[in-house]
Amino acid sequence: MLMMGLAVGAAAQAETLKINGSTTVNLPAAEAAEALRKEQGLDIQIDTQGGSSGGISMLGEGLVQIGMASKPVKDEDKAKFPKCDFKSIHVGEDAVAMIVSADVWEGGVKSITKEQAAGIYEGRITNWKELGGADRRIAFFNKEPGRGTWEVFTHWVYGDSKKAPQVNFPEVGGNEEARSKVGGTRGAVSQLSSTWVDNEKIFALGIKTEAGEVVEPTAEAISSKRYPLSRPLYLLTNGEPAGTAKTFVDFMLGERGQALVKKHGYLMLSELK
Repeated sequence: MLMMGLAVGAAAQAETLKINGSTTVNLPAAEAAEALRKEQGLDIQIDTQGGSSGGISMLGEGLVQIGMASKPVKDEDKAKFPKCDFKSIHVGEDAVAMIVSADVWEGGVKSITKEQAAGIYEGRITNWKELGGADRRIAFFNKEPGRGTWEVFTHWVYGDSKKAPQVNFPEVGGNEEARSKVGGTRGAVSQLSSTWVDNEKIFALGIKTEAGEVVEPTAEAISSKRYPLSRPLYLLTNGEPAGTAKTFVDFMLGERGQALVKKHGYLMLSELK
């Protein structure tokens, strides 16, 4: 009986915690996973397949214990996976920026309105000179539909992502791909987590409101919700987290986990108004 108990204990200890989802949430989560591997010997596998939508669906299908998402779980997600009791755990706050390549920024385009963003997305605005910039074709890279970044953008422009028209532009997946494509393409623009902006190869456009105010994705503007493309970052579990999933969630909500959130440019929970 003692040997059997030891075997069960060893199996529980060796159980793999599987995490998948948003490339945005992955930055602090990956560092948290590494710390827990080293300090507690936990077996943690973390991936970003399919972004936020992938995290939601894989949790719903029971393929992972934790999903990472930079968008809320919707009613249709809950309807699609009725056996999953989605619990959203808020771990930080981020913002989506409209990013442009250095030549666009240096050409004088520093801000954009919602109407101008819609014009680019729908293919009605095709040259930067229409926005006060240089005479150069706009190279728009659209985030893959379903990604948290895409949903924040389309919700801002259209009020509901379902109202966004289908478009035919080159698509980018994770944040690294979007940054690389825009940074390496003249006249480029895309949607990207603001924390990935380096102000060398890619720059974040300010958002010009209807009143003419230009709002930058600063910590204060994100915290106060003045910046219109702010978004919460979540860990998702099926019901209340337990076992190694709870260990991971508790770490992310604790002082060290929140420090990792801040390290990667996001707002900690304590910074939100």
